[in-house]
Amino acid sequence: MATLYTQQDSNVRKTWLLMGVFLAVVVGLGYFVSYYYNNPFILSFAIVFSVVMNIASYWWSDKLVLASTGAREADHDTYTELYHLVENLSITAGLPMPKIYIVDDPAPNAFATGRDKNHAVVAVTTGLMGMLNKNELEGVIAHELSHIGNRDILLSTVIVVLVGMIAMIADMFTRSLWFGGGDREDKNNPLAIVGIIFVILSPILATLIQLAVSRKREFLADASGALLTRYPEGLASALEKIGRYNAPMQKASNATAHLFISNPFGAKAAKGISKLFMTHPPIEERVQLLRNEAV
Repeated sequence: MATLYTQQDSNVRKTWLLMGVFLAVVVGLGYFVSYYYNNPFILSFAIVFSVVMNIASYWWSDKLVLASTGAREADHDTYTELYHLVENLSITAGLPMPKIYIVDDPAPNAFATGRDKNHAVVAVTTGLMGMLNKNELEGVIAHELSHIGNRDILLSTVIVVLVGMIAMIADMFTRSLWFGGGDREDKNNPLAIVGIIFVILSPILATLIQLAVSRKREFLADASGALLTRYPEGLASALEKIGRYNAPMQKASNATAHLFISNPFGAKAAKGISKLFMTHPPIEERVQLLRNEAV
């Protein structure tokens, strides 16, 4: 019988499987472009450039996220209850106390960011605090702390950088085709044609993998958060309330959408193939899993 523990283990395995596919796409893309131009330096440059970009995003991603969402650091005297709630859950989770930020927005939402557990931030909107009771808010905070404990933020940042790099390489390669790019004499053979199609479609594939990883991390954080509070109903009830608010956040952005506990453009369920393009799993599925595991 499935439990919160087996759900957590399953999501970890699936996420790393998706990451393996993602890295295979990156290597395959770099290899084909270097093959097509008969220039091994291209593959080496792509690898070095991705490492440099990942290091840069590792150090400064949290500041960029906070600035883009308009978050401000919470005053302890004004938000005493929130501060103590985060502090108590951090102690329970065995994590250092993260900084607390507030986003002035009526939409109920929250996110965590930071390069590691020692430089972490938890941010909540004013709408979230006004809508949820203590148990529900505790469930949401536990979810965000689980992202920190599971190192989801670093993983998400690396994926965003890789997606951008794939899109850039594919765009440059596609543009070069219009000018007769390529130094190989056999560039019109079937293998080269298949490679060209792969390069052109790679940004779409990379985006689908990014979204799939994001959804898996949300399921994992739900399971981890429920384990932390020992009260899955708190998070389930919070998600239901969040799901009933369909208006977008005032500063919603595609670049940071995957960081939030719910889609900042409005929590709308999707079915069939449209689920592939969602940054978050449907609220209904998350609530059902939490309540089924609590039985």
